[in-house]
Amino acid sequence: MSALPNDAALDARSMIITRVLSAPRELAFDAWTKADVLAKWFGPNGFTITTSKHEFKPGGEWRFVMHGPDGKDWQNVIRYDEIVRPERIAYRHGDPSGDGAKDFQTTITFEPLGPRTLIRLRAVFASVAIRDKVIAEVNAIEGGQQTLGRLDAVVSASAPAPKVKPFEISRTFDAPRELVFAALTEPKRMKEWLSPKGMKVVKQDMDMRAGGTYHYGLESGTGQQMWGKFFYLEITPPSRVAYINVFSDAEGGITRHPMAPDWPREMLSLTTLEDQAGKTLMTLHWEPLNAGETEIAVFNGAHDGMRGGWSGSMDQLDAYLASL
Repeated sequence: MSALPNDAALDARSMIITRVLSAPRELAFDAWTKADVLAKWFGPNGFTITTSKHEFKPGGEWRFVMHGPDGKDWQNVIRYDEIVRPERIAYRHGDPSGDGAKDFQTTITFEPLGPRTLIRLRAVFASVAIRDKVIAEVNAIEGGQQTLGRLDAVVSASAPAPKVKPFEISRTFDAPRELVFAALTEPKRMKEWLSPKGMKVVKQDMDMRAGGTYHYGLESGTGQQMWGKFFYLEITPPSRVAYINVFSDAEGGITRHPMAPDWPREMLSLTTLEDQAGKTLMTLHWEPLNAGETEIAVFNGAHDGMRGGWSGSMDQLDAYLASL
């Protein structure tokens, strides 16, 4: 496994939004194919759409009106360029007013994550200035995140039950959600609480973006070292962080658990933060990826130990937040 390439020139003209969906990719892909299903989720919170034409095929058009919660309407036309089920959809979003400068090309990819799906939406604009203008005028990044959140709610409702029982733990912190999110994503804050009790952080190397990585090293009081690496899938401030977690070596190579060779090689970690009247409910969800029967059995038998370990880390996070 490696980090996704970072094409700085293309990224500068792009709006990239990712989401880990709680449904397999065939189900996630199908939610884009029919107008009646699109009407259940397409658009930010509070928006609805009315479709007048939907031809889901290369060369086909989707014409719809987006209705805002303030009563305003926006005409939209999408022309499909490529459809590869269940992997990819590419289309051009045109401006019906004829202002071609606001047109953009969108590619949506669906990557399987066991019973889940990583959906990645990339909209490419003609220039950096146009990208920035469109994002500023309609708050497009937050709108895109809300749209994928609505998609997640629709597809997860009909998704089959997972075969592996995930590990979950929750804690309410007396701190605002933005501060807790910073503690999850800023290395100088992470080192104050994330390591197990009795260990300290000796190295941190972070590329904080979807497709980026976080490589870290821990050391015990006796000098024993342990290394790990995150492969970031989703970063949605201030509510969600998702990554694949693996054990590592000092150079960043992927390894097995140094003390449990049958531990799953890859773990999907999803952390959600919910605002509760100024406090924050944090829920941590872990499940193995691409694991065999033996690895799954080891994981299932380790839930009590994981609960104890994460309870200790959350105690340290609680103390750190209280000290600020």
